[in-house]
Amino acid sequence: MEAPRTNGINPAEATNNETAPLIPHHSHDHNHQHSTPTLFPIPHEGESGRTGFHPSHFFLVLWRSSSPISSFVNLLFPFVIAAFISRIFFSHSHPLWTFALSYIGMIPSANLLGFAGQELARKMPKVAGILIETTFGSIVEIILFVVLIINHDEKEEGGNMVPIIQAAILGSILTNLLLCLGVCFFVGGIRHVSQRFHAIVSEVGSGLLLVAAFGLLIPSAFYSALKSEAKTVEVVIGEGVKVVVPLEHSDDFTLGKLEDDVLQISRATSVALILSFFMYIWYCASSQHSIFDEVIEADEHRDADREADMEKPKFTATEAVIALLLSLACVTALLIFLVDEIEHVVHSGVPDQFLGLILLPLVEKAAEHLTAIDEAWDGVINVALYHCLGPSIQTALFNGPLVVIVGWTLGKPMDLNFEIFMIGLLVLSILVISNFLRDGESNWLEGALLVIVYAITAIACWYYPNPDVASSNSLQQLKLTNGTVANAIGGLRQAFTGV
Repeated sequence: MEAPRTNGINPAEATNNETAPLIPHHSHDHNHQHSTPTLFPIPHEGESGRTGFHPSHFFLVLWRSSSPISSFVNLLFPFVIAAFISRIFFSHSHPLWTFALSYIGMIPSANLLGFAGQELARKMPKVAGILIETTFGSIVEIILFVVLIINHDEKEEGGNMVPIIQAAILGSILTNLLLCLGVCFFVGGIRHVSQRFHAIVSEVGSGLLLVAAFGLLIPSAFYSALKSEAKTVEVVIGEGVKVVVPLEHSDDFTLGKLEDDVLQISRATSVALILSFFMYIWYCASSQHSIFDEVIEADEHRDADREADMEKPKFTATEAVIALLLSLACVTALLIFLVDEIEHVVHSGVPDQFLGLILLPLVEKAAEHLTAIDEAWDGVINVALYHCLGPSIQTALFNGPLVVIVGWTLGKPMDLNFEIFMIGLLVLSILVISNFLRDGESNWLEGALLVIVYAITAIACWYYPNPDVASSNSLQQLKLTNGTVANAIGGLRQAFTGV
């Protein structure tokens, strides 16, 4: 029998280093003091057998991508070019076309970013590789949040981006937990009837998500509990007509003070959540015998397509970096195009909550979704589960809090005061997922139910009113200072009575 190709690497030598920890531990063996110093050896599955940059090989690997689904997505690359053309020549006359083309073009660009990150990750130890792959997949989301907060301006019509950012934070988590994980369970259950996953992946993931939900819930709960206590002025503007006007500034407990308190709580909570994320990274990285490493490696050896994947041509480290830079440039430009046209999309009838909670997360997480679904189909359910829970954890503990810190540095009031409706969706979704993960087994029925829950959520978001029309967790009434109450009374009387 012909031995499998190894790109010039001894398989035994290659696999011996697959379980190396992310943080290298220095050996005291003096017999190796003359060996070439390296941070870590490249595992066999990440070795390309070449160095440098080769254009023909680069485009061949890019086209084949990581799976047939990802390869099919590459057919959408012409939309990237069309988006740039529409932005340059037709942005003012056809803004919705620019948004649509940029939205579709984001899919192959995000897919390339995820694939390049995956190729780079294969050249590193297991857990380190998955963390890096997840990070490069989530960088699309970070760029989106930063572009949105930079464009936030409450004084301009349609310039309030905070509700969209808040919806996108929770929407990203829900898309991974309900849609992506549901599709993974469904396609994996069709091919393998049922799949068992290790308890450590689901337990740690569920625990971290509950901690994140608690942190995200606190500012909203604080505001909801105290908003009725904010001092107000009852203005009589006509016979039988009264208007309750919240005071923005006063020596008493007012709306303005409450909002300032919520902002400070959000910033402190964001720092705490980011600290929790780095503790999670350290926990995964510093263990000499990481159980995550062992579980994921064992899962990959059961991959139905493992031999075929090993035979695929791979990027060199240089080519992977070039692909990352190219995809980052495309993603950043397309996200700027998307954000610039959001006002026109909302005016066309698409609700803010649906845009942030459903549309944006679908495209920003396209790479992780395709990767996770392909892994579930191949029977690598622990890795697929990690790809669903990992981005959700990073969004809740790092990406979302990070945009609060960025807004803080820019002097923009980005907080974590979410709509009660959205917080309810998040908590219920985590409880549903935790219940499905409890038995350590998945099947197609559980996957279908999760997708149905996501569809119900999408329908509810479509009918949820924009924050400037109605809001469950903010006082959208007229904000007044003490010095302007008298002027406002006259204006309100004239508006209601015509006198």
